[in-house]
Formats: sequence, structure tokens, C-alpha cells
Amino acid sequence: MADRIVPHFHNEPGVPVIEIGANEFMCVGALPPLDHPHVFLDMGDDAEIICPYCSTLFRHDPALDPHQARPPACALTELA
Repeated sequence: MADRIVPHFHNEPGVPVIEIGANEFMCVGALPPLDHPHVFLDMGDDAEIICPYCSTLFRHDPALDPHQARPPACALTELA
């Protein structure tokens, strides 16, 4: 699948915090078909943001590529 312009992340593992390399991204909640509405989140000048749908805390880590996450399984690289 081609790379997305806007990185997408999910919290299928149910972790309390996901560290990501992007500060603008889409949260999809769980993996499809159990995903929530895909919401665009922008941290702005902040270092973290909470998804209003699934309450996942996303924390920016500039050492990561914009499409990478920690844990790595939370980066959505293709749609199921």
C-alpha cells in the first residue's frame, strides 16, 4: 500500500500511551472493522493529545519517523 500523507495510528493493543513521530495524525481507535470514526488530531505546540473517541494518550517523540509508533504495532500501515 502506498504511504499515507497523514499518518494513521490505532490502539488495538489497549496500551495507555502511544508515542508517535507525528504531531498531526489520524486516530482510528481499534483495527477495522471495530474502528471508531477516523479523527484528525493536531498537537500544535503541545507534546501530547488525548483522542476524544477512545481516550488514548498520544505523545510526540521527535526521534521517531512520522509514521512510526512505540509500540510499533500501533502504526496503521494498511487497512484490514
